[in-house]
Amino acid sequence: MSIGRHAVDLGRRGRHVVKVTLPFVGMMIGLFAPAGVQSRGSFAIPAETPKSPTSGDVDTASSRVYIYVPKAGLGHDHAIEGKLKSGRLQLGEAQDAGELLFDMSSFDADTAAARRYIGLPGATDAGTRREVNANMLGADVLSVRRFPTATFAITSAELSNQPGRRGAVYQLTGKFTLHGTTRALTVNAEAEKVDGRIHVKGKFPLVQTHYGIQPFTKAFGAVGVANQLTVHADLWIADKPSENKGATP
Repeated sequence: MSIGRHAVDLGRRGRHVVKVTLPFVGMMIGLFAPAGVQSRGSFAIPAETPKSPTSGDVDTASSRVYIYVPKAGLGHDHAIEGKLKSGRLQLGEAQDAGELLFDMSSFDADTAAARRYIGLPGATDAGTRREVNANMLGADVLSVRRFPTATFAITSAELSNQPGRRGAVYQLTGKFTLHGTTRALTVNAEAEKVDGRIHVKGKFPLVQTHYGIQPFTKAFGAVGVANQLTVHADLWIADKPSENKGATP
């Protein structure tokens, strides 16, 4: 058997040599491969099946975190929009209730969505947004190169009795890690079923210096932002299978 010029000798009949090229072999493998297998070149590999979300999985494409940054001195109020890398939240659990992993490099100042969510009027021009983002993400504030993520490790997410709310209210307790510092955190979050998913909304105050972050200032402190911010979480999570619905929220 020879493989000169990418051909395989399959047999000889007299003076004639039967040759089949490797691309032809690959094509035949693809034609006769079992269902669920796809061919790349002359090799057959299993096709990847998209993973279906399971109960408690956070939809990172739809979920957001919004931060209200009040001004200090002659500064301006800002609204920040951020995304999650991954997340899991098991409402009603008394232990190991989940984890939220925030993508700090995704934080974007004064997007239209963030200003609308926080309730700030007007818009911010592109040049100012670039300057604010550079200050916020840089080494003097969030230092995202050193600390690319923040984490909320949720110990429990138990139902809290708070009548008069539109949806059920859960108390999320755990440890929040930001800028290399970990502190205890409790968040009251409202949960409501919407179109087969659970919409979870909550907010909490965040003091920057508690996490080793110095609030941004310039002009000898005449312009800057406040030390205490307000973090809003707007999450969409997968509901339990239909046969178990009604347990949460």
